Parts: sequence; structure tokens; C-alpha cells
Amino acid sequence: MALTQSYHDHKPGILSSLFSGLVRSLEQVTEANSRISEVERFQAMSDEALAARGIKREDIVRHVFRDVFWL
Repeated sequence: MALTQSYHDHKPGILSSLFSGLVRSLEQVTEANSRISEVERFQAMSDEALAARGIKREDIVRHVFRDVFWL
């Protein structure tokens, strides 16, 4: 007795692909904007407030993007 399997690879249409790409792009822009807002919030803090959080002023960007970039 033989066992066979069939796979039907469903390829999305061009409109579906374009829409998915647009949604991914908008998600990336939204995430980038929230991170920029967080950087600006940290930059507005005093050195003492940053030190209380364990962050140096020169490390703000590294701190905000630490999960995205291996800095």
C-alpha cells in the first residue's frame, strides 16, 4: 500500500501581495514613530532623571532601539 500526499501551494494574488506590503510598511512607520517619540522623551529628561533610570544621555538611542539593533 502506498501513501501519497498532495500539497496545493496557494500563491496570493498581486492585489493581496500589494496590500500586505502596504500594511507591513505602515506598521514599520508606526513603530518607528513611537520609538522616535520615546527618544525625544528621554532627551527632554535631565541628566539626573536619566541616571536614576540607569541611562547615559549618549546611550538613549541605543537604549530605545536595543531590541532591534545589536548595539
